[in-house]
Amino acid sequence: MTSFTVFKGSKEGVAVKSTATKPQLTGDKVLMKITASGLCGTDLHYMDHDIVLGHEGVGVVEEVGPEAKYLKKGDRVGFGYEHDSCGHCQECLTGNETYCAERAIYGTEKVDQGSFASYAVVRESFLHQIPEGMSDIDAAPLQCAGATVFAALRAHDTQPTETIGVIGLGGLGHMAIQFAAKMGNRVVVLSGTERKREEAMKLGAHEFVAIKGKDKIEVEFPINRLLVTTSAQPNWELLMPIMAPRSAVYLMSVASGNMEVPYMPLVYQGIAVKGSLVASRILHREMLAFAALHNIKPITEVFPMTEEGIKNAIERLESGAIHLRAVLTAV
Repeated sequence: MTSFTVFKGSKEGVAVKSTATKPQLTGDKVLMKITASGLCGTDLHYMDHDIVLGHEGVGVVEEVGPEAKYLKKGDRVGFGYEHDSCGHCQECLTGNETYCAERAIYGTEKVDQGSFASYAVVRESFLHQIPEGMSDIDAAPLQCAGATVFAALRAHDTQPTETIGVIGLGGLGHMAIQFAAKMGNRVVVLSGTERKREEAMKLGAHEFVAIKGKDKIEVEFPINRLLVTTSAQPNWELLMPIMAPRSAVYLMSVASGNMEVPYMPLVYQGIAVKGSLVASRILHREMLAFAALHNIKPITEVFPMTEEGIKNAIERLESGAIHLRAVLTAV
């Protein structure tokens, strides 16, 4: 096999079927056959870019490079947003390679492989073994959505005695609820209307608050960590009063423009606002193990990985019709 099918963005903003040449497997590069790929909201930002789309890939190892030591043909693996880093800087050496200045992340010129494809070539060091018993469809959204929310909780030493707030019950939010609840936290979901209350409680939430049109909201316990999983910024004036002293706000999604937060509540309450990218490799692997142990699964809609299937999935995602997560599967 010298070439394989990929689906790339185009000027028209649609995924177009194309062909990629299989690169030489130098170093610890691994050729994997893609069996499933999650469709993430971030992918929408690259639909008009000439790149191979997708960053939630799951599949089977087909061939390994000369310096690969740990994976073998037939192993099930997945990859996420980051494909490489320098391995020598302070961030890499402390397990924070997602912030390496030389990192190779999805959507940049340093990454030419994606998960909307029949195959992908990724460094062994940035592939993660899928736990036995976890399906490819369940595993795919964990490679970004699951890893992102898990990292925000684990990287900042979240304690099980804390109250976690989750704004938005979507692709990221429904994973955040499950992880936080299984970690032993009290989980408060903040959503626009009452429409998603029942689903939030089934996923593990302890409290649900509808915030649309409200001038004031109340929660039973102040929020220690607030995970913002929506792209649209919330009403910060409404949220600051329910934050605990020395609490933190974590921004999970991708949005343009500036962020404006009331200044004095941050000072008086010692509230921190932090960006949070994606999981480091150690946290990514911890996340997979934790999800397998506690049977944490995304709620998905499945589409074939074809031009038409991708088009349908993206149209439903853009219109808000997807119920939580879309997954593309090999045909």
